[in-house]
Amino acid sequence: MEQTMQDYPLTVQHVLWRVEKLFCRKEIVTKREAGVHRYTYGDFAARVHQVAHMLERLGVRPGDRVGTLAWNNYRHLELYYAIPCMGAVLHTLNLRLFPEQLAFIIEDAGDTVLCVDASLIPVLNKIAGKIPTVKTIIVLNDGGDLPAHDLGETLDYESLLADEPTTYAWPTLDERAPAGVCYTSGTTGNPKGVVYSHRSQFLHTMSVLQKGCLNIGEEDVVLPVVPMFHANSWGLPYAVGMAGAKLVLPDRWMGDGATLIELCQSEDVTILAGVPTIWINLLRQIEQTGAQLPKVHTVVCGGSAIPPALMAGMEKQGLRMLHAWGMTETSPLGTVSIPRSWQPEEESLAIRLKQGPPIPGVELRIADLSTGAELPWDGVAFGEVQVRGPWIASGYHHNADPGKQTEDGWFKTGDVATIDPDGFVAIVDRTKDVIKSGGEWISTIELEGAIMAHPKVLEATVVGLAHPKWVERPVAFVVTKPEHAEATTPEEIRDFLTDKVARWWIPDEIRFIAEIPKTSAGKFDKKVLRVNAAPLVEAVAT
Repeated sequence: MEQTMQDYPLTVQHVLWRVEKLFCRKEIVTKREAGVHRYTYGDFAARVHQVAHMLERLGVRPGDRVGTLAWNNYRHLELYYAIPCMGAVLHTLNLRLFPEQLAFIIEDAGDTVLCVDASLIPVLNKIAGKIPTVKTIIVLNDGGDLPAHDLGETLDYESLLADEPTTYAWPTLDERAPAGVCYTSGTTGNPKGVVYSHRSQFLHTMSVLQKGCLNIGEEDVVLPVVPMFHANSWGLPYAVGMAGAKLVLPDRWMGDGATLIELCQSEDVTILAGVPTIWINLLRQIEQTGAQLPKVHTVVCGGSAIPPALMAGMEKQGLRMLHAWGMTETSPLGTVSIPRSWQPEEESLAIRLKQGPPIPGVELRIADLSTGAELPWDGVAFGEVQVRGPWIASGYHHNADPGKQTEDGWFKTGDVATIDPDGFVAIVDRTKDVIKSGGEWISTIELEGAIMAHPKVLEATVVGLAHPKWVERPVAFVVTKPEHAEATTPEEIRDFLTDKVARWWIPDEIRFIAEIPKTSAGKFDKKVLRVNAAPLVEAVAT
């Protein structure tokens, strides 16, 4: 018997079709210097067609890479759709990378056209003359003079679009053709490129919309604080379009708690998404001002583990956090923590602090760190998380870092976790961050969460430093809340930990610092701390 289904390609073009045909009245709102920019999905779709015409006229052909160096705004969203729908490849550039890394990924991807927000020209100017593949630079500008630069001739986005037709004949695409490329943050060596296909983007989008995942509906108003230049903005630009939800974009004010509160209140936002450092600052702003976000029913959090004190604090404000896990290599969503119907309500908070079970389409396992043997789902054994699925990378562009895929086809993530009998993943650490002291493992993630539960602590991170007897010992770097900066002691932190973690987990030193360095994705940058950290003064633990 032969199947009778149409061989219809799964591409980003279908998402645009839904935006254009079904949700043309819905709004896209972008924060600007003065007020907001507001237009409908119908207006957006017409401009997407114009962008495709414009890029084609500039010589962009199927398979060509077009880089974007832009904030979360409506022009960046237009490029998110136009570039892959015309058969080219969207390359979102992480504006927080070091200049040499930015130059590397532009050349490694082979970008021929760059689209840059006017405010980010100074970032691009740092690599002027070092991006030989780039032939054309288009500036996304609201008008006025551009910052000084050495980039040569630039073109103006709005001027280019002005006379372009609002209908474009989209080509028939192979669903396995590349749609986008995103590079890892380069915490070790050069960033590595992950190339997404139309098929992977489509299937990831379908999973994101499910009730067991982010559960986005047409009635929702979504504000992605996670950058559009980082891991597909967690798939939200396409998921929100597929669902037809209203979209609110914060442009360059992503880290401004007051702006986020204002947008939530004025636009009736229901879903927020971002990394823990964003929510730590937002919670503090709410506590200081008494602001309320009555319409927000979900705060999606990923990138790193949610500190228990943060989830409890947000819960107190009526903001329910949804813990997710993933990475650039998983498109990025891999797990979402939603308690099962049979799990007791009194255990809900503890369950939601885990990263959760794999979402539909993703399979995972854990493997012993030494032998590679698969480990049981007993909630005790921990090993490296390995994943597989239709939107999971099998490797990197140009075969960078070979060996990330196992012989039987699983991708090695570098995250260390346990999995309980219900399939809930609890990330213990990164393989490069977990501390082995005296032959025993210490989870920096769990230790950080315990420290951040202290009422005087704003942020904390833990690294392992070399020790002559124990091989490694934990050292905590702590940022206190400003009002407690002069009145918090290392002994106070250690005493606080005595009934929360094993005695030998308690850090040998508590070092107070003004700010914890962050990676380009907004995570704590432990690599910087390790490189610059002074050696241990003495061993406190015995």
